[in-house]
Amino acid sequence: MGKVIDITEKLSFEDNPKLKVKGKVFEVNADASTMLKVMQLIGDGKDVSPNTIISMYELMFSEADRKKIADMNLQWPDFQILVMSAISLVTGESNQGE
Repeated sequence: MGKVIDITEKLSFEDNPKLKVKGKVFEVNADASTMLKVMQLIGDGKDVSPNTIISMYELMFSEADRKKIADMNLQWPDFQILVMSAISLVTGESNQGE
């Protein structure tokens, strides 16, 4: 049998991060497979279309949270900020706390 290395202690197994908007908290799906899909969609960031933003949004937020977000009637620029903030939160590019 080959060598076995246990890396369990190196992994965090933390809960998904959350964004807070107008007192409502939305969980961002941060699992690796979801974020790899998001990063593939975003590419180099130069050709991010509305369809790309919507696809990333659907990957990162649960259906229940998407319903709550829809009920907020966000303007398009605010919706873009929500999606890009979720990406920044997961990738560690956001340093804002609660």
